Amino acid sequence: MPHRPPEAPGPRFTAQLTGLDYALPGTLARRFMRCGKTNCRCKADPPTLHGPYLHWTRTVAGKTVTRSLTPDQARRYQTWFDNARRIRDLLSELEARSLRAFEDAEG
Repeated sequence: MPHRPPEAPGPRFTAQLTGLDYALPGTLARRFMRCGKTNCRCKADPPTLHGPYLHWTRTVAGKTVTRSLTPDQARRYQTWFDNARRIRDLLSELEARSLRAFEDAEG
């Protein structure tokens, strides 16, 4: 019995990717930290931690790389982080559709 060809993802995927310019991989996190001074406010009860510090974390050649960003840099590149997240979401959706199409075609 011939298999019908799977439905192509369609122009929706292409259209969503077309509008993206740059994409930065990884995550941007706001962190509050303790320092090493014994009598600092961050050691008080309750503690008042230092920060927020903005850290961009990603994996390069199997190793975690972290870079501190200024608030201005974080604002400037937030769209690029959002673009990377959107690309990951679209790829996950495309992979799921492809798996379903494979299962439909091959049983």
